[in-house]
Amino acid sequence: MSAVLLRCRRNLRLACIQTRTYKEDEMSSTGSEIAGAEALPLTDLVNYQEGSVVSRVILKRDKGNVTVFALDEGQGLSEHTSPFDALVQVVEGDAEVTVAGRPIAVKLGEVILLPAEKPHAVKAITRFKMALTMIRS
Repeated sequence: MSAVLLRCRRNLRLACIQTRTYKEDEMSSTGSEIAGAEALPLTDLVNYQEGSVVSRVILKRDKGNVTVFALDEGQGLSEHTSPFDALVQVVEGDAEVTVAGRPIAVKLGEVILLPAEKPHAVKAITRFKMALTMIRS
């Protein structure tokens, strides 16, 4: 397992695994939070990289965190579970989110709840950006 994948797991407290093995330069995750009391365009907080999944934790607290993702077309997060509920907000593009074996098409402006302990996965149909809010309870 690469150091990048381990960092992704630690930041998200869930498995963040593509259907293929990551190379060190294919996925990046930063711990750089956004500044307070400043309006920022959500789409600009993370950039696409060809053939990759990129994530950035923009807010991290003891009770939860917010991470933005950019998935290149055809890339995804393979099926995994989390002990906490998570809310996905679609920022750009189209994807298929599978929850407990049920595929659900999502697009710009939509949200989907990923219930705790239910297996879920994400696959980008087009280049896709999302904000993931995880609340630890």
